[in-house]
Amino acid sequence: MRLSPTTLNTAQPMKKKVITALAVVLLGHVGLLWAVGQMQTLQLKPIEKKPVKVRFLTLKEDVPPPPAQVEPIKPKVEPKPVVEKKVPPKPEPKVIAQKVVPKAAKVLPQDDPQEKLKQQQELEKQRLDQLKREQELRDQQAREQALKEQQAREQESRNKTRKLDIGQIAWSRAPAISQDRVAYYFKPEDGEKILSLEISSDGTGKITNVRVTRSSGNTKFDSYAVKQTYAARFKAYTENGEPVPFTVPQSFAVSVVKK
Repeated sequence: MRLSPTTLNTAQPMKKKVITALAVVLLGHVGLLWAVGQMQTLQLKPIEKKPVKVRFLTLKEDVPPPPAQVEPIKPKVEPKPVVEKKVPPKPEPKVIAQKVVPKAAKVLPQDDPQEKLKQQQELEKQRLDQLKREQELRDQQAREQALKEQQAREQESRNKTRKLDIGQIAWSRAPAISQDRVAYYFKPEDGEKILSLEISSDGTGKITNVRVTRSSGNTKFDSYAVKQTYAARFKAYTENGEPVPFTVPQSFAVSVVKK
């Protein structure tokens, strides 16, 4: 292979550059080794060890407590006998008779006519006042008794049953007499039947009693009509705002028509 002159000229400068670079690197390493050789070696200080002191302790055994002291038994002292002292009897007191001193007679004051008259007037005034109070009490009791009797008469009058006509009261709910039941109890040929009742009310409208005064001729129908009347109700009847009980007659005319 043959190289051209241009290729030879280019290779020579490149060779010089490589040689120069290797020389620089070599010098750098030599300098580094010289610097390391000039550095002083670090010296480590030795660690000083302090001596350890050890002291042995002697264990003492527990000393038992001293025995309890026992008190000496004291000899029993016998009590001395009690010597009774004789007390001499006291002399009895002498009775000395007391002299009775007569009381002086009380001198009664003589009657004063003015004082006696004044006392009599005071007693008379007290007697008249007592009579006046007793009379006022009797009058008060008489008025209260008259008021009670009047109230009793008014109450009796209110409680007394009034006998009214059917036109004086009104039905709130009239007795419901079914035509089918009438046809069940009667026949067309029986004609018209009249049933009369006396009905009692407490005044509030409630019916309290029903009595048959005239039968229809059929007791079963009468019982049915009475039952239906109990289920009915009047409007209230009052006098002076108070409900008053009353009785009123009521008649029913029933008949069956031929079809």
